[in-house]
Amino acid sequence: MNTHKFRKLTVWQRSIQFVSLTYKITSKFPKEEKYGLVDQIRRAAVSICLNIAEGSGSGSDAEFRRFLRMAQRSAYEVIAGLEIAITLKMANDKTLNGIISEVDQISAMLSGLIKSLKADS
Repeated sequence: MNTHKFRKLTVWQRSIQFVSLTYKITSKFPKEEKYGLVDQIRRAAVSICLNIAEGSGSGSDAEFRRFLRMAQRSAYEVIAGLEIAITLKMANDKTLNGIISEVDQISAMLSGLIKSLKADS
């Protein structure tokens, strides 16, 4: 039984920074999207770090991996939401592509952590 110290995980630290970036960028989206796409993207971004934290206290690597996969699915949800925003011209493409790149990196880090937990099991 492992309890993981999530605050020490680089992927968790980056996901916290990502939430801040997401809020900053989505605050510039059209006001009529506040309870639509903005809310969905923000909730998914927050879900990444919350799932990492929750899974770290689960007591087993298998359960932690399950929560990391949920965090990864939330990252994919953010990507899809941002792609929609690009299509609808809600913000500068360069800005949105930059944040998509960041969440892609977080997703890759989650994949690496999942694989490392499998190897340790």
